[in-house]
This record gives sequence, C-alpha cells and structure tokens, in this order.
Amino acid sequence: MDRKDDQVTLELLGAIEERSDVSQRHLSAKLGIALGLTNSYLKRCARKGYVKIQEVPANRYLYYLTPKGLAEKSRLTAQFLSTSLTFYRQAAEACNDVFWVCQSRGWRRIVLCGVSDLAEIASTRTVGHPITVVGLYDPGYHRGELLSLPVWRDWRQVPEVDGFVVTDLADPLTMYRRVNENAPERVLAPAVLGLDGAIKKST
Repeated sequence: MDRKDDQVTLELLGAIEERSDVSQRHLSAKLGIALGLTNSYLKRCARKGYVKIQEVPANRYLYYLTPKGLAEKSRLTAQFLSTSLTFYRQAAEACNDVFWVCQSRGWRRIVLCGVSDLAEIASTRTVGHPITVVGLYDPGYHRGELLSLPVWRDWRQVPEVDGFVVTDLADPLTMYRRVNENAPERVLAPAVLGLDGAIKKST
C-alpha cells in the first residue's frame, strides 16, 4: 500500500477501535471518502485479518479489531509519527508523562527498549526527574552503544532495574510483549506509540 492507503487504513482501524457499532456511512464521513471505497477498505482489512465483521439483527454489522489489527494500528501509528513534523513535540510530552508515572511508582533506574528517535528523545527528557536511563535493550541493534549508553541485544545481559520504557518505533507492540514476558508489570509505553488498546486486549 502507498502512504495514502496506509493513512486511510490507520484512520479506519482507529475509528473501529473507538466504536464497534459504527456504520459504514459514519466511517465514510469520518474518513472523508466515498461509501463504496469505505466498503472496499473494510473488506481488505477483513481479508488481511485486521477486522472481524459480525452481522447483527436489522441488517446491521459490528466491527472488531483483531490482535493482528491492533498490531497493524500500532505499527502504522509509529510509522506516521516517525515522519511527522509534530513527532518530536508529541514524543517529548509523552516521555515526560511516562517519566512522571515512573516517578510515582518509585522507579529510579530504567532501561529504554528499542533504539530509535524516540529513545534519543526519551534519554534527554529525564531532566527534572529522579530517574536514570542505564542503557537500552534492542535485539536488532548491532552497535554496542547509543548516546554513550550501552545497548544490550541479549536479555540476559540487561542489569536489574526498576522498570522498562518501550521506545521501539518499528514494531512497538512486539517489543512490549517481549519485555513484558521477562518483566511483567514493569513495562510502560509512551502514549505517542498508541499501544493502550492493544495492551489492554493482551492482558
């Protein structure tokens, strides 16, 4: 799909996540595209396993995001944010918010999970918080450090810390799940990644 297709798909998945009983006519108006095109996007998302369609009485339909759909929504969200002019402002605010949560939980030492622009932003937003980023975890990163911080590819190398913050932009949901398996209830994701719905569904 091209960028326009990705954008429509992201908006469609987001609208369905907000409200399962939305009508195709409402979706058409929300997305700003023709009703027939809306129907085509819905069918395409259903074929790809992103959306489950359930028929209910009175010729109505309910639409649900599948786990695969939630993952695709988070992937597209991260993809668009990484190229957005507002990304740095939104990311900075989201990192600041997540560090307030860390502080409220008494977390002092954290690891960022995923080498990315978001990780670089997060590493500079600890100012004003009694929090230290001790390093990063990223199985796909082949250099030993980022911004003078160590990067561990193997989970067994990660030192004992208070908590973990997801900063992966390529596939944030997979990173969240991977870290949560090793450190349950000690993982946070900045709101800018759009993972709230997917995390709730997976718990």
